[in-house]
Amino acid sequence: MLPAQKAHEPLPNAADAYWLPFTPNRHFRKDPRLVVRAEGMYYFDPAGRRVLDAASGLWCTNAGHTRRPIIEAIQRQAAEMDYAPAFQFAHPKVFELAARLAGLAPKGLDHVFFVNSGSESVETALKIALAYHRARGDAGRVRLIGRERGYHGVGFAGIAVGGIVTNRKFFGTLVAGVDHLPTTYDRAKQAFSRGEPEWGAHLADELERLVALHDASTIAAVIVEPMAGSTGVIPPPQGYLQRLRSICDKHGILLIFDEVITGFGRLGAPFAAERYGVTPDLITFAKGVTNGAVPMGGVIASRGVYEAFMTGPEHVIELFHGYTYSGHPLACAAALATLDLYRDEGLFERAGSMEKVLEDAVHALKGAPFVLDIRNVGMAAAIDLEPIAGMPGKRGYELLQRAFFDQNLMIRIAGDTIAIAPPLIAGEDEIAIAVGGVRKAIDATA
Repeated sequence: MLPAQKAHEPLPNAADAYWLPFTPNRHFRKDPRLVVRAEGMYYFDPAGRRVLDAASGLWCTNAGHTRRPIIEAIQRQAAEMDYAPAFQFAHPKVFELAARLAGLAPKGLDHVFFVNSGSESVETALKIALAYHRARGDAGRVRLIGRERGYHGVGFAGIAVGGIVTNRKFFGTLVAGVDHLPTTYDRAKQAFSRGEPEWGAHLADELERLVALHDASTIAAVIVEPMAGSTGVIPPPQGYLQRLRSICDKHGILLIFDEVITGFGRLGAPFAAERYGVTPDLITFAKGVTNGAVPMGGVIASRGVYEAFMTGPEHVIELFHGYTYSGHPLACAAALATLDLYRDEGLFERAGSMEKVLEDAVHALKGAPFVLDIRNVGMAAAIDLEPIAGMPGKRGYELLQRAFFDQNLMIRIAGDTIAIAPPLIAGEDEIAIAVGGVRKAIDATA
């Protein structure tokens, strides 16, 4: 365990053993950002300094930190049964949780396959899509379609259908038979849009071009984030998702919504599918399902997809896929308690009511130094900053540092884009503090 430290104090040499993910490790060790405790809207550093969490951890602590009902549910479950195998056996809570999730999902999505992370949920959804077509005697449908600037985790299939160059370029040829739709973002036509931009629905028609190029008989599935989160909060253009659904239906292509970020209230509804009135064939989820307390993810499948597998001899496994920790008892307990919190505190509805507050606050940053664009939807917003010439990402990283050390604020960055996604318990005061801290950090770099 690391000893208590003051802000900016170097880490001890013993800390060299830890290789931090998605982090510039050498700089971090010179100027570490450590947190040791969390409660409600706040983290606390080793010196006891309170840091406002304007990022919901990693888009996951939607109900705020260390919520007592979730803690107690995990404790009770750990004392009763620590683990149960997911292959050939099961435990009651996993059935209860599956039913609860199916009840939150759009009508017709009613079968849940559990995994342990967003990356695993994407890999699982893509495998289900491929196996679905094969089960129906359509084994030629093997091509997968993602989207530029999409983020679908860090598995090989996820980065193959994803469209973030730095996540892809180091790892070879990835998965064969993948193509991409264009990003839905065009700053020249959408800059400073509030909510879903009016321009861009026609970009869904690019799927028709890919069908003409590859033929529909070769395409298994299209996967998109309803709102592209990790690349910097890109809301879908008005009508885009509806057109994408229509084209997929026309050509017999499965539509997958990656709702790892958008699920569980981030956009003011249980899933973004409900906000936009579009029902995909598969939904991936993770993060907010347990409020980040225990790793868990999954795929919610339509009845038609599920039943395509339920043929042949009853003693034969229908889908040769799964994980040791699928539907882990502690994760199920955490998820059930989390869903109770969301329901009892009306947090999905609260997110919807606070959307305009966040929107007005972030758009007040228009005209601040280096600000090129501002976007928002639900309880998520992003501010694009002008890159430092020849050093892309440096301005964003400096803002991350200034926000944490000088403004007592935790934000997310994606290159030179700042993302704000506070827990759904945030009120007007916390939103004002978060956006005000970002403004002060920007001004300090001018």
